[in-house]
Amino acid sequence: MSNTPMAASPLTRAVLEIDEYVSGLGWDQPARLFALVDTARLRSQEPALAAQLGLEDGSESAGLTPIEQDEIPTGKPLDEFLGTIAWPDAVAGCALSVERLMLPPSAEAQVPQNLGEAKLAKWVAEHPERQEVRMTVAVLRDGGRESALRLREKDSPTEVLTGPDLVPGLAQALAATFED
Repeated sequence: MSNTPMAASPLTRAVLEIDEYVSGLGWDQPARLFALVDTARLRSQEPALAAQLGLEDGSESAGLTPIEQDEIPTGKPLDEFLGTIAWPDAVAGCALSVERLMLPPSAEAQVPQNLGEAKLAKWVAEHPERQEVRMTVAVLRDGGRESALRLREKDSPTEVLTGPDLVPGLAQALAATFED
């Protein structure tokens, strides 16, 4: 969490911690899913796991600890995979980091009509104004949301954009993993 502002909320700090971790792995990575657990609760209920994660010192008591989950299957669309997830009560929230190609709003008028998903993806990938972006989105059971966006062309911790509503569709899909 070296580049994470201490004044940020625990959820913002968790999102930035995940962004920093994933950015250290480089680009062209698969999507990564994280459980978010209350750090103080983890320390008291699972001291061995807390020690393994380097959390035994107790310096942060109001935080969230991201715990990376098993690899997301590549053969299944992400929205379908998210529809299969159910979290135990000990999980306070979850986060997903995923890379995508995006176009600026000015390119929306140029999108050809009636393209299938594969042809649209190819069109976007070949568009001269495309941007590679890594999105890290987190949600809490109580409805809290936070996102971090990092452009590949501005791959620096000081160039990460944060906000609760940057990727609303993905936030909604993650929130649905907590619904009964």
